[in-house]
Amino acid sequence: MKAMESCAETFSIGGELPVRRIGYGAMGLTGPGYWYYPTDTDAALAVLRRAVDLGVNHIDTADAYGPETSEHLIRKALHPYPDDLVIATKGGVTRQGPNRAARVGRPEYLRQCVEMSLRRLALDRIDLYYLHRIDPQVPVADQIGALSDMRNEGKIRFIGLSKVTRSQIERIVAETPIAAIQNRFNANDGDRQVLDYCTDTGTAFVPYSPFDQGKLPDVPGEDWHRFTTAQRTLAWLLSLSPVVLPIPGTTSLDHLAENMDVSLPARRG
Repeated sequence: MKAMESCAETFSIGGELPVRRIGYGAMGLTGPGYWYYPTDTDAALAVLRRAVDLGVNHIDTADAYGPETSEHLIRKALHPYPDDLVIATKGGVTRQGPNRAARVGRPEYLRQCVEMSLRRLALDRIDLYYLHRIDPQVPVADQIGALSDMRNEGKIRFIGLSKVTRSQIERIVAETPIAAIQNRFNANDGDRQVLDYCTDTGTAFVPYSPFDQGKLPDVPGEDWHRFTTAQRTLAWLLSLSPVVLPIPGTTSLDHLAENMDVSLPARRG
């Protein structure tokens, strides 16, 4: 058995959008509490450009990051975009200040979210658009219906869901196709039922907060000691299922390179 197994393979979101399995999460490219611009905007732009240079072709963002800051930075750093770059964004959460957010799932608001993200990102169509959170005050069918309408109009290619349970997913997919699920998942916390659902159906599973408190997963491998904490965590996530697409975020060029240089340790036995 080879000592190392490359993790640079791709996964096709929706069966049509091939992406490298390690992407980049742009939530942290804002000021403290995900509010306004970072102190060093040039450094944020440099990280985005270097991510693409290192092979990232799946960047995850949302209109609530800043709000709007992350999307503006992505456009400034990367437009005109590489042909293979998939930019995933989200709507349905408003931000009122540092670490303050609220869910808004009214159909007319979600439509506005899509239109404004298209404008900020300078896109004709968003490849992957998530309902950022389900708003309990609005019928789910109305929220998903608004995004489905935008997909039918050609403004969204694929719809995703964020922070959802398996039962919620199953109810929604009975009405409309869902290409990706983005849930919190790490060595401390994660819903295996959702991961199993995604594995069984070939749905992209995009784990956020992968480095929770630095706790390492216990996965045997003869080369495990060669990895940094971040690399061990990412390698463990990739080993769980071929549908897993981690999106580690960082504002450090060194950490970015570290995250992209990940291989699976060989298993014993």
